[in-house]
Amino acid sequence: MRFLLDLVYLLAALVLSPMVLYRAVRHNRYRSGWAQRFGFIARRQPEQKCIWIHGVSVGEINAAQTVVAELNRQCPDYEIVISATTDTGFARARALYGRNYEVFYYPLDVSFFVRRAFASLKPTLCLLMELEVWPNFLKAAQRLATPVVVANGRISDKSFPSYKKAKRLLSGTFSRVSLVLAQTQTYAERFTHLGCAPEKVLVTGSIKYDTAQICDRIAGADTLAQELQLSEARLWVAGGTGTDEEGGILGAFQQLKQHAAFDDVRLAIVPRKPERFDAVAQQIQQAGFSLLRYSQIKGGSGGDTLDPQAVILGDTMGDLRKFYSLATVAFVGRSLVPVGGSDMMEVAALGKPTLFGPYTFNFTQTVEALLQGQGAIEVADQAQLLEAVKACLEDPEYAQQIGLRGQAVIRANQGATAQTVGHILHLLKTP
Repeated sequence: MRFLLDLVYLLAALVLSPMVLYRAVRHNRYRSGWAQRFGFIARRQPEQKCIWIHGVSVGEINAAQTVVAELNRQCPDYEIVISATTDTGFARARALYGRNYEVFYYPLDVSFFVRRAFASLKPTLCLLMELEVWPNFLKAAQRLATPVVVANGRISDKSFPSYKKAKRLLSGTFSRVSLVLAQTQTYAERFTHLGCAPEKVLVTGSIKYDTAQICDRIAGADTLAQELQLSEARLWVAGGTGTDEEGGILGAFQQLKQHAAFDDVRLAIVPRKPERFDAVAQQIQQAGFSLLRYSQIKGGSGGDTLDPQAVILGDTMGDLRKFYSLATVAFVGRSLVPVGGSDMMEVAALGKPTLFGPYTFNFTQTVEALLQGQGAIEVADQAQLLEAVKACLEDPEYAQQIGLRGQAVIRANQGATAQTVGHILHLLKTP
């Protein structure tokens, strides 16, 4: 069975290799970390016991912050190592954890790559953020009697039908998971449906609520405001945007700027994927706006006078929260197009009037909580987006109340980290 699975992976690699090569050349992706993907991984403190934490991309890596900090505090005799799958996830993990923890690319799920990684790391426990359940990984962990915990577990509305179709193939894999700590009861039921033992699936809430920092301003935001010369401007931030979405945002902004009451309003667009920065820059100019790329002025003196009507392109990594912190109104992207949305928790935690589109199936629980608590606004299309932005700009008290209610929702849902770490500690102490 292991041989057949490895053969399937090999055939898939042959089919996908042209795409990987194209993206490596065209978008500078998949160029590094191949030795680690093949299982060649080293630890900093191999004499200690080890907890291996894995997050696929930026969202999962960010969500792990409070768990990493709490495990580090309560398990000082364990070395924590952290892996990611995507280039952006790896870069974020290096930025967050690289100084204190070993960070590496997750090995490809080929049996001998996975076995090599386990032999090098010798983990006492593996913690998978949200899902990322791979057959050979689970088999290797089971063979070594290494518990595998899914933390902040979720199976989205979009992906669950596909998992159900492959239930017969996946049930053995899911049955090897030692413990699932699910965000909601709905997600818990999906894990059990796919083969996890019901007694091993618990509902602990979403860790991301604990990661969201409830505050009014964050470090570096004042510098960003000075660099962009925003002292007399109101700022609309469209963050984490996706393909086919910026056109609608720019169209709404064009309509907004037809009214003299909004002369001072600036627009900042921060695409989710860095490989799209150039394409979005082109879109901004084609829409008739002058363009200000933040990468070209970041770290400068701020002495040059900038075009006060230019649309700002946030084309740097790690600055999105700073943009959100300066926002008068914020739109959370990848939600006007059917790709599942982006994380709106951090925006709500900053007390900003938070807007998003109808396609948020990757964040169902958060959306339901924010809408029920009247701490966010859902818009159906460009027209509704324009009206919601205008409403927030025209009535600052209305916008402030949305922001305050959003912060209250975040605060009310915190506490999942403590439960998660408690269950992990119990497993570590169990012989």
